[in-house]
Amino acid sequence: MTDHVYPLDLSSFDYPLDPALIAVEPKAKRDESRLLVYHRKRQRIEHRHFSDISEYLSPRDLLVFNNSRVFPARLYGEKKNGGKTEFLFLRPVLRPAPKQNHQTQAGFHYWEALVRGKSAPQTDLLFPEGVSGRITRDLEGGRKEVMIALSPDRYKDLFSFLEKWGEVPLPPYIVKRRNAEKVLQKTDKGRYQTVYADKWGSAAAPTAGLHFTDALIHKIKTGGTETATTTLHIGLDTFLPIRTETITEHRMHSEWIQVSSETVAKIKQARAQGGKVFAVGTTVTRALESAARGHEMPCAMEGDTDIFIKPGHVFKGIDALITNFHLPKSTLLVMIAAFAGLDTVKHIYAEAIRYQYRFYSYGDAMLIL
Repeated sequence: MTDHVYPLDLSSFDYPLDPALIAVEPKAKRDESRLLVYHRKRQRIEHRHFSDISEYLSPRDLLVFNNSRVFPARLYGEKKNGGKTEFLFLRPVLRPAPKQNHQTQAGFHYWEALVRGKSAPQTDLLFPEGVSGRITRDLEGGRKEVMIALSPDRYKDLFSFLEKWGEVPLPPYIVKRRNAEKVLQKTDKGRYQTVYADKWGSAAAPTAGLHFTDALIHKIKTGGTETATTTLHIGLDTFLPIRTETITEHRMHSEWIQVSSETVAKIKQARAQGGKVFAVGTTVTRALESAARGHEMPCAMEGDTDIFIKPGHVFKGIDALITNFHLPKSTLLVMIAAFAGLDTVKHIYAEAIRYQYRFYSYGDAMLIL
């Protein structure tokens, strides 16, 4: 008996897509999005609307959300020697303070960031309100460590500074396709955020959750379905295309997660009563599967994860998945293929294209049962 052979070449996770199907604006109402439902056991597809999703949930089931909140991560500054520069802040850098270094003083914040254009370490920076900064060192994957000096009397952390001066970090493909004069619209700040987000930390939205409204969540709870939360602060690696020839060569950048003991207890309860654990998005999937590594089911966990879920992965944390339609050659598409099977995913995507579903972050959703 031979082991099952899983596709490893990146080209297997590609698909053709008409750019007209890429959503650059959200629907007027969140739950008006379309919903493709795929039943794995029956190999059947249904075409519904997201507002119908409660019909697929029972009082035995558990619906798990990622409560991470997107912060205005894009900030514009200048190099002190001239030239405007765009920064995309990703996460704080935890590093020991060397002796006799200004890092030991209050108000100095070190963050991992992407910096547009050439920028060498020790480049001095100037931000709004005369706030100074510096590129202190190069990090992996083209990232930079950036130090920003904030007055403790005015800003307790970089989040509060970015809340005033930063911009919503919309995906690059949306920025490119929109009219340059109105890249950011008034609706983006609210719509590129889930209604239940409450923990600052993501540089991109957990997009499957964008379809939920307060009213829809209330309806689901009234129907008896239990809900729970995890936290995964999203960096860019979650959404970026893979650039290696095989998926085994790709290395994920780590993201911070928290799976509480309360959520673990609810998972155990749902499983004990014959219910399913529904993950709202690939980020919840990544968190729960990370918390299940080395165990039969998720355990309470807090810390970084670099898990890369690909075909051959044995899922222990989730039973059903709500997700959007993802970019070709992305780690998210690989994860969906691991959950439903690559041939199945290609079939689902072909049907979504045939029925003119809207793709990517502001697009429609699918439910894999």
